Amino acid sequence: MTHCDTSGVPFAVLHNALSNGKFTDKGRNMKRREFIGLVGGAAATWPVKARTQPSPNKIPLIGVLWHAGSAEEEEVYLSVLEKAFSDLGYVDRQNIVLEHRFPAEQPDRFRSLARELVESKPDAIIAVTVLGAVELKKLTNTIPIVFVLMADPVGFGFVESLAHPGGNATGLSLMTNDLSGKRLELLKEAVPNLSRVALLVDRTDAFRERSIKAHLASAQAMGIYLSSLEIASLDDIEPAFDKITQDGADGAIWGIGALLFNQRSRIGALALAHRLPVVVSVAEEVPHGLLMSYGQDYPDFFRRSVRYVDRILKGAKPADLPVEQPTEFKLVLNVRTAKAFGLKLPQTLVVSANELIE
Repeated sequence: MTHCDTSGVPFAVLHNALSNGKFTDKGRNMKRREFIGLVGGAAATWPVKARTQPSPNKIPLIGVLWHAGSAEEEEVYLSVLEKAFSDLGYVDRQNIVLEHRFPAEQPDRFRSLARELVESKPDAIIAVTVLGAVELKKLTNTIPIVFVLMADPVGFGFVESLAHPGGNATGLSLMTNDLSGKRLELLKEAVPNLSRVALLVDRTDAFRERSIKAHLASAQAMGIYLSSLEIASLDDIEPAFDKITQDGADGAIWGIGALLFNQRSRIGALALAHRLPVVVSVAEEVPHGLLMSYGQDYPDFFRRSVRYVDRILKGAKPADLPVEQPTEFKLVLNVRTAKAFGLKLPQTLVVSANELIE
């Protein structure tokens, strides 16, 4: 949807447009031309002076740049984000407009959809992944950007410091690579004979080199041999598991990355078929057949991103909103997978888990 200047449009006109069926299917398949024509046609009949006056009834427009290709693929987090807005009193197409864009992990679509959102002149944009935040930051230094899944925002130049972002971007900071050693320790606790580990890395992930370096350092400190395999496309996933098995790995680490996350069902099935214990950082991947996860609460990151937007809509500036880091981490164990592999999980590990999948 192209976001028009509605500062002079009477609220009744906007309300009718939002409630007469122009926007349906949860706002994801809007009849944009009809709405633009409605507002544009009405505005053409009003005096220029009236159209340029700010309206207290302007409905905020919020862009959301995801990473997958559809709302269905993003449902696990999209539903969390929508509920977070609802919990704060925002109703899509009534007192807020949420414009979702789905780039399907394609860099060119990240660029084009970022430009589309910026040109719609929203009140703020939520950038779910690093790729989205990068493209948005190239295009605007005025529209507030709230990043959700961002590792090292200072190192990558998104903010001046965590406490004082200093620009038009702020949000949540991940600690994925900092936990590489802890995940290896947990995998070794579950698989006592662990000596060879494979690291699956999404080649499209901006932090893959840092991730490989961090995991290699942790493995070396523990006396574990670690090899990395980069996944560049969907066709690489199955051959990667074949190679891991051929190399005699005792377990695997599934690195963070949008491409891999969207293939969680397929990767879980492959892990089960190859009887390969896999540890990940995202809890939402574990139920598909992986052994365990340890990391931050990702749904909570989406809830907290909405609170940033709420504060911005109420007048706060991103430059003054400190970047938040995770304060709690959760361990999720898939007991069903452990039993399928003949693994007896230590009681100390079981009692320390935040969630058991049985």
